[in-house]
Amino acid sequence: MKNLALLFFLFVTCFISSQQADYVDFKRAKVELVFKDLSKKEIKGLVTYEFEILKDSDSIFVDARNFNKIKYKLDGQLEGSLYNGRQLIVKHAFKANSKHKLDIIWETTPKKALYFIDWNNEGDNKQVWTQGQGKYTSNWLPSIDDMNDKIEFDLNVVFQEDYEVISNGKLVDKKLYPNVTEWHYDMQNPMPSYLVALAIGKYAKKTEISKSGIPLEMYYYPKDSLKVEPTYRYTKHMFDFLEEEIGVPYPWQNYKQVPVKDFLYAGMENTSATIFSDAFVVDSIAFVDKNYVNVNAHEMAHQWFGDLVTESSGTHHWLQEGFATYYALLAERDIFGDDYYYWRLYEYAQELLEQHKARRSTSLLDPKSSSTTFYKKGAWVLHMLREKLGDIAFKTAIKNYLNKNQFKNVETNDFIIEVEQASGQDLDVFVGAWLKAKKFNYDDALESLKKSVFIQEYLMVDCEAYTSKCKNYMTSGISDEAKIKIISQMPDKLQKEDFKNPVKVRQAIAKVLSKIPEAFKEDYETLLDDKSYRTIEAALFGLWNSFPKEQNKYLEKTRGVQGFNDKNIRTLWLTLALASDDFEPENDALFFKELLDYTSSKYGFEIRMNAFSYLMWISSCGEKCQENLQQATKHHNWQFSKFAKNALKNLNKN
Repeated sequence: MKNLALLFFLFVTCFISSQQADYVDFKRAKVELVFKDLSKKEIKGLVTYEFEILKDSDSIFVDARNFNKIKYKLDGQLEGSLYNGRQLIVKHAFKANSKHKLDIIWETTPKKALYFIDWNNEGDNKQVWTQGQGKYTSNWLPSIDDMNDKIEFDLNVVFQEDYEVISNGKLVDKKLYPNVTEWHYDMQNPMPSYLVALAIGKYAKKTEISKSGIPLEMYYYPKDSLKVEPTYRYTKHMFDFLEEEIGVPYPWQNYKQVPVKDFLYAGMENTSATIFSDAFVVDSIAFVDKNYVNVNAHEMAHQWFGDLVTESSGTHHWLQEGFATYYALLAERDIFGDDYYYWRLYEYAQELLEQHKARRSTSLLDPKSSSTTFYKKGAWVLHMLREKLGDIAFKTAIKNYLNKNQFKNVETNDFIIEVEQASGQDLDVFVGAWLKAKKFNYDDALESLKKSVFIQEYLMVDCEAYTSKCKNYMTSGISDEAKIKIISQMPDKLQKEDFKNPVKVRQAIAKVLSKIPEAFKEDYETLLDDKSYRTIEAALFGLWNSFPKEQNKYLEKTRGVQGFNDKNIRTLWLTLALASDDFEPENDALFFKELLDYTSSKYGFEIRMNAFSYLMWISSCGEKCQENLQQATKHHNWQFSKFAKNALKNLNKN
């Protein structure tokens, strides 16, 4: 009988999971969150849901994954705790058109979606942050995983007094108590639960106001005050551009951006509160090679495409990622110009072509498609559609699509209907060729790109078979991209005059030569002075490797240069210092200690990966290094944990 009861319970759970949105509509959630023991990742809270019953039902549920304790009270009277490890189930004779309140009290130690950073380490960079998309907010907050149920979430959070707490919506109240602060955030409009955000840390803030009066709050670590401008460069410009280009006012009370340590992705477009990797916190030199502009614009565009109007299922994921990619590119075009725009489209096309050659092409409407398809093919669809329709019809369709579907969920056909109505065109053929077909229409894309003189010039340049014409290309007025193409085609034909080119071309020269000819030594040494950390990194190793007698000179020249946030130059410098025969041997122990220290968990995973890689390169990943590698195999960032597992496997093999 127990087994039969269990089977019935699981059947009911699965049934209501697939049907719930048809008979219950959750309207609002008031969340009260308290952190118990941060070192143990313990939290507890109360969430009060207001919901409406659409059809008669004998039960409803709330998603809650692996909670330690959880119980509810319905309408202040009916209590219960029917819980299967995934859902809290409320059994009651619900009547259509009735409204209810559900109080849920819980305690949990989340395994994912809410991350506790450095609470067992010394230092002042302790953080808590969320990542709900693909991880489910229901791992730490009883909520609705179904993105088709949009809810207004208002968060009240109690936390230690010397930390900033950032969440969705507007901060409407902040109460100070002994040792703790209570933060009250208010949302005015609904969103799916995967966009609920929380970021806690020691931050300072810079605020600008958009043309339309929206506060733009840009958070940063206090130690990074000199990096605020290059990190957030063009933020207000892009925000103002997107509001005007999209034609629909920004739909939320404010827009916040917060960098965090060891984030899972580049960034995440939580409603009104983007969280992004602090690897994109850069100084003016790093900005040349690795900046936040594209990620910034992409997550900003998502505030309309994904947050305001949300896909109904993964089949229509391109409505979020393709649109965000395209509008980010438009924002960058407004800053960097047409050549940049067409160049990025060209790069997207090459990536899609390679995917096709590898027989991995899929339909844009296949929920199992790759990110390349959703993001880059999606952006190409919008580019081609705009060319087909013209600006007026395209922008009218976008505006109508957003206005009619705001705070709702959509399918691809909802967008196509608006496009056909705005343009008066039948799009069946276009949809078949660009959305439904697996193949990327590369030839059509290339014809579109050829409308750019910049792209025409790039395509015409060909130095696979070296000619006298190629000899003069590098000192001509052709684009940097064309010159970089030439360098890759004829690395053995470089001349001294080629070093007089701009920084990006010089960077390509730094990377292409594995062994530097004596004739280029003097010119190559000037690369160490370039305002580019990637150029300096490549040049330092190239010179050190090519001219052993002058290794000390190159190390002295670059002493103290850190590079990006991942310390790409510093970790290389320490490694080369250790590998040099006569460079300050009395400091070898200090150099090794610093490099080994970078493998510990108090540093970001990018720094740790560099340090691990270099220690293994010089065959110096000993007991402590391997202990840190073993710890890294359990890291929440899957790329880093995979790296650590492979590194240990290779160490054991050797």
